Amino acid sequence: MFVRHAGRSLSVLLVLGVIAGSSPGAGAAPGRGPLAGPNPFLGPAGTATMHGDAGSSDVVPHAGPGIEARGVGGFPLGAACPTLLQGSDGLVVALCTAVTDRAPVVHLIDPGTGSAVSGSLAQSSPAKGGLLGGVYAYLDHADRLVMVDGNRDLLRIAHERGVHGWELRVVEAVDLTAAIPADDNVTGLVPDWSGTVWFATENGVVGTVTVGGAISTLTLPLGETVANSISSAPTGRVSVATTHALYEFGTDASGHPVQLWRAAYDRGPARKPGQLSWGTGSTPTYFGPDTGADYLTIVDNAADRVKVLVFRSGSGELLCEQAVLTEGGAGSENSPIGIGGSVFVASTYGYPYPAVPAGAGPAHPETAPFAGGMTRVDVDSGGCRTVWENTVRSAAVPHLSTEDGLIYTVTRDGTPNTTPLDGYSFTVIDPNSGAVIGRNPLPPTMIADPLQTSPLILRDGDVLQGVTTGIVRVGR
Repeated sequence: MFVRHAGRSLSVLLVLGVIAGSSPGAGAAPGRGPLAGPNPFLGPAGTATMHGDAGSSDVVPHAGPGIEARGVGGFPLGAACPTLLQGSDGLVVALCTAVTDRAPVVHLIDPGTGSAVSGSLAQSSPAKGGLLGGVYAYLDHADRLVMVDGNRDLLRIAHERGVHGWELRVVEAVDLTAAIPADDNVTGLVPDWSGTVWFATENGVVGTVTVGGAISTLTLPLGETVANSISSAPTGRVSVATTHALYEFGTDASGHPVQLWRAAYDRGPARKPGQLSWGTGSTPTYFGPDTGADYLTIVDNAADRVKVLVFRSGSGELLCEQAVLTEGGAGSENSPIGIGGSVFVASTYGYPYPAVPAGAGPAHPETAPFAGGMTRVDVDSGGCRTVWENTVRSAAVPHLSTEDGLIYTVTRDGTPNTTPLDGYSFTVIDPNSGAVIGRNPLPPTMIADPLQTSPLILRDGDVLQGVTTGIVRVGR
């Protein structure tokens, strides 16, 4: 695995990097800036959203399994499980997509019982929508799954123990059919700090549902689609990235959504292989050195060399831009990690997804090798600078733990010319240097393709990773 440092020695990086500590993983703690405060309308910090928090930082406050982690069990569910969330009771709610008909299915799982033959405690089948409509959801402060189903109902699904065992039950439903056209579906949703639920649809409707049930919407320019989730900050601002531009929204005196600013980016000439839409693959990431939500970042889709773009939240000022993934594939479908003054970007260029959403358009070129690659970029008063680049072939959304100071992901084994026989390894990366400091192959009988989905770092330190056929557990 190749690592290239830009302008600083490793010894200096260990002092000035994002993670300050005597050595990787040895009592390390974050050294540059906070995370945004917890959203009171979300479940536990680090486990209530796919990307860790409302701001989509992909950072968690608890430790992971460390460098000796290995596959220890799994849940064969017959479904791909991109959204894994852990409530305050320790149980996991998984929003999956069935292999047979690509319909959504919600599973309730006791993570302590993972084995080759175990399934879920309970399951429920919401109405089917679009491919991405069965991906994004969150747990609220009462451990209820919040999602929008194919009938355009905003649902809160609670898990309760009944006389016949555990049950998943819809305890609240808000009809959004008057706000969302029949040929559209919700892609992403997030609560703001007042409890209002924000949503964005594939065809560019941005809306709010207040605690009292009032619904308001606005429509983005024709032709702009939303292919990723959305993010919110303690300021009350919410960010949405379309296939053409990055937006930030707020509310007016009446509580209606209003556009604060729009910043177009280079979307390139076509969708790239390894991406699910023609545009940025980023869920917008809030991060920053002062409040944890000072900045917003995405990765563009420029033709030859993609760039990380950093904007100031509130004003939309472009603070800096920096070419990334120059040692690997030039494209990313994943949300960046953002903490303090640092951004970490992983390449998905050439990743062989088995399916893409309807309307995604052809890829150009049609296929490409999956070379991988990750880049760390730091932001300061002088702009953006690259700290390191490596050639890690991440097959999942990398997450960073502030407790142990490590980046966790699953990597794809084999050569850049991927095959269905490729294996996978649980991989640990030092964020100071970009070096791989732990890599343990996962048994081929347990692991299937992670499909660039987001792992769940459980509060006990183990990891659940969704794959094409269910969930794999990785532990010490």
